[in-house]
Amino acid sequence: MEIKNLVTIIIPTYNRASILRDAIQSALDQTYPNKQIIVIDDGSTDDTAELLKGYPQIEYYYKKNGGQASARNLGLKHAKGSIIASLDSDDIWYPEFLSKCVEKLETEQLDFVFANWDQDAKKGESWNFLLNDPFLKPYLNRESNHWINLEYKETRDLYLNACPSPSSSVVLRKASIVSGWDEEINIGDDWCMYLEMILSKERKIAFTMEKLWHKRIDDINIYDGRKWAEILEFLYIADLKRKMTRFQYQLNKVELRILQERYMASLVELSKHNLIREFRIFTSLNLLGKSLAIDIPYTLKAIPNVFMKGLQNKMKNNLS
Repeated sequence: MEIKNLVTIIIPTYNRASILRDAIQSALDQTYPNKQIIVIDDGSTDDTAELLKGYPQIEYYYKKNGGQASARNLGLKHAKGSIIASLDSDDIWYPEFLSKCVEKLETEQLDFVFANWDQDAKKGESWNFLLNDPFLKPYLNRESNHWINLEYKETRDLYLNACPSPSSSVVLRKASIVSGWDEEINIGDDWCMYLEMILSKERKIAFTMEKLWHKRIDDINIYDGRKWAEILEFLYIADLKRKMTRFQYQLNKVELRILQERYMASLVELSKHNLIREFRIFTSLNLLGKSLAIDIPYTLKAIPNVFMKGLQNKMKNNLS
């Protein structure tokens, strides 16, 4: 039975016993009182199960390793709340995260909300992640009571171009979820789920620039722990192809073209990486051929743009 205003917190984890305790404690320390906390152990081989014995108030489920999307979906199956929040096991919510997000969600009957965060840097202090996000900047002057509401077209455009809301930043209405997290997606399963929600019908969302949580970084982060070539291969090529196939009938021609161009540019960039960094000529030509097969003029235009961008980034890094 679904309970109104109960927030189900889903914490997927895999071999993070050393830091999982911090995420759990941040969920327990939320000032929002009405919550169900579920930890989904995605096949851990460390001391995760032993750690959870110390938290009898938390529901713990072990499953065979299948990836974060499958872990979140199992959590969703056990969710009793009408509101869902997924906390990555390496992240930490500040105490007011749920209270502020749920108040906004429920007061205005929105589909989902997301909050800004402090992001760990590999060197130096943590930083305000969304402050300079180019896709959010056009809306920042509309802030009211710490929140910014988006119109449906703005929401649609935003999530076609970017995903400014990683899982730990989002609080959403369970009834707004269409089919859950896509288990065929390598990295951006949360992005794919939001896009499915947005493309299925008009949605109402809002975000706050107030930093309500902390994102930690290590070498096994799904996104931040990867090399750029892997992000290209998985998020911007394989995952993007999956999204274009899934949503081809829900996208108009302009929207589909946006995704196609990003896909081709990523193929060209990964081709350059394989040629220059890895000396894999055959792999490089194969990637380039995939882009040429979609659109020859665009691919030929993208090649010098990608090389110029790489040169500019190298010069910038040398100067910093």
